[in-house]
Amino acid sequence: MKICVFGAGAIGGHIAARLAKGGAQVSLVARGAHLAAIQAKGLTVHAPDGTLHSRPQASADPRELGPQDAVIVTVKAPALPSVAATIAPLLKPDTPVAFVMNGIPWWYFDHHGGPHDGLRLPEADPGDALRHAIGVERTIGGVVYSAVEVTEPGVIHCEHSNIRVILGEPDGRITERAQAISAALAAGGMPSSVSSEIRREVWLKLLGNIASGPLCVLSGHGVRDTYADPVLRAASLRSAQEAAAIAEALGIAIPPERPHQVAQATMAHKPSILQDFELGRPMEVDSLFTLPLRLARIAGVETPQLDLLVALVKQAARAKGLY
Repeated sequence: MKICVFGAGAIGGHIAARLAKGGAQVSLVARGAHLAAIQAKGLTVHAPDGTLHSRPQASADPRELGPQDAVIVTVKAPALPSVAATIAPLLKPDTPVAFVMNGIPWWYFDHHGGPHDGLRLPEADPGDALRHAIGVERTIGGVVYSAVEVTEPGVIHCEHSNIRVILGEPDGRITERAQAISAALAAGGMPSSVSSEIRREVWLKLLGNIASGPLCVLSGHGVRDTYADPVLRAASLRSAQEAAAIAEALGIAIPPERPHQVAQATMAHKPSILQDFELGRPMEVDSLFTLPLRLARIAGVETPQLDLLVALVKQAARAKGLY
């Protein structure tokens, strides 16, 4: 299976390495020093189950990679307009595009049903660029659990073995195309499943992002060190509870124990939004925080703590020119 990973940072690089290990014909769209290192020395991922090394074709220009059987988009949300502008050479008439990303996706209300069916989210897709360039018909949703970091160009470190990718069609069908991508990931040691409730999976992951992300940006520490302060651990629980209330108001059933689980996280890993803040990269503020709060207003849910934390994160990000 010929698969292109569009956005070979930490997450994308890990996914590409797993696909290569499983036997897929992998190519990468990357940039900068990371791209140069992959082209020169290949891609290396240090993971709990061993070191993965591969030599995928990599380029900053999708035209050099050609049409694919599937594309997996793993860029950060601020880079999505560039994906829309350049992805066309990768697409055959039937090429699916799986968006394996954090936050509320641009397609969230497509095939949603109910009073909000078809609602557009311009914060996630300015000018409907993705809708026009890719379309909902090609789109597969995705959620990834993988605590990873680029430690040097071309080299990625994976903190723990609790990794997985969950895919799902916006209309809830279990399709052969989603299963094929899932199987390719699983063959390389990345557990993967296909869900008929991908929006629920989006929210289950988002609870963790919301519980830890704002607090870690403001504290400047990873999850474990931030949560070492019992006041901040309690705040993380309140953030997760507010996020769960938004999801439930939108018809997503969240297990009552889930907010407590995410607030008990002990990993040393720095959330990606804190990594971006420290490295001076554009931050995923809108997809992770602004859009959930917009959905809270649509659903009539009060989120006093998240309103405060997100406002503070926006101020900090603007001060560094990252939002």
